[in-house]
Amino acid sequence: MTRSRRSGFTLIELLVVIAIIAILIALLLPAVQQAREAARRTQCRNNLKQLGLAIHNYHDNYGCIPIADVNGSSTPISAHARLLPGMDQAPLFNLVNFNVPYNHVNNDPVRVIQVPAFLCPSNTDGLPSTLGGRNNYYWNAGNGIVMYDSGLTGQPAANGVIYHTRKIAFRDVTDGLSNTAAMAEKMTGDGSNGVSSPRTDTFQPGTYPTTPDEALQQCNAMDPADLSKQGYSNVGAPWLQQYHSTNQYNHVLPPNGRSCMYPPGRISTTANSQHTGGVHMLLCDGSVRFISENLDLKIWRSLGSVAGSEVLGEF
Repeated sequence: MTRSRRSGFTLIELLVVIAIIAILIALLLPAVQQAREAARRTQCRNNLKQLGLAIHNYHDNYGCIPIADVNGSSTPISAHARLLPGMDQAPLFNLVNFNVPYNHVNNDPVRVIQVPAFLCPSNTDGLPSTLGGRNNYYWNAGNGIVMYDSGLTGQPAANGVIYHTRKIAFRDVTDGLSNTAAMAEKMTGDGSNGVSSPRTDTFQPGTYPTTPDEALQQCNAMDPADLSKQGYSNVGAPWLQQYHSTNQYNHVLPPNGRSCMYPPGRISTTANSQHTGGVHMLLCDGSVRFISENLDLKIWRSLGSVAGSEVLGEF
């Protein structure tokens, strides 16, 4: 009598198959994550292109880059709000009350809305939803340490594309539209001055720099773990507010570096992102470039001025 044999896996064979599957998953997972990040970077780049088109559309209609604050308010409506019609957001634009501050109750319905094109999909978010819609795309305020027009003796006025009450036209960008930054990425904050997040917090060293180089040295010299140096953690919200930590940055410290604020009215917030190695930047001509975090600081600063007559190298 012939006895039939059962076919099947031995325990050892099963363990080998499981180990092989685990190895394949371990090999594939980074590739999947890289593919997803590549898609997110592409979307982030497209968001900036859309903003660039909206800026040019606004300039065609009004002869200037969007102005941040017509009335010189201390709580101004952002220049982002003026781009909304050029981004297929006319209904939202019509809800903005430009006659009252951004945090007035009349603007609450707008303040809490998240505009998808203002948010990089790679960004991680730690902000409370009560702040309002978040923003990752900041206006270039120049390569100086003054937040707006100078009220500080001996300090030059801000020289970027955005001011409180000054209208900057493309004809004023004498350095060339392709050599001058309009916007760049910036990550949102952790929402708490009780937590130190060196990449996203705006720190307050308590010093009084008089030059960009001094601002760089003093910002990098402080200890970010010292919670008494916390300046601003609600970075990136609401997009409806025009402020150095909600939608404007400076070309003082390098991209992906630390950000600092100094009393009175001195600032050196910088661009940063979750993307490895650098940040996306929108130039005034509407093109988008990925800027290395290792870019020569002189070139980075030159990209920040509208009329500095600097000679740029490769970037």
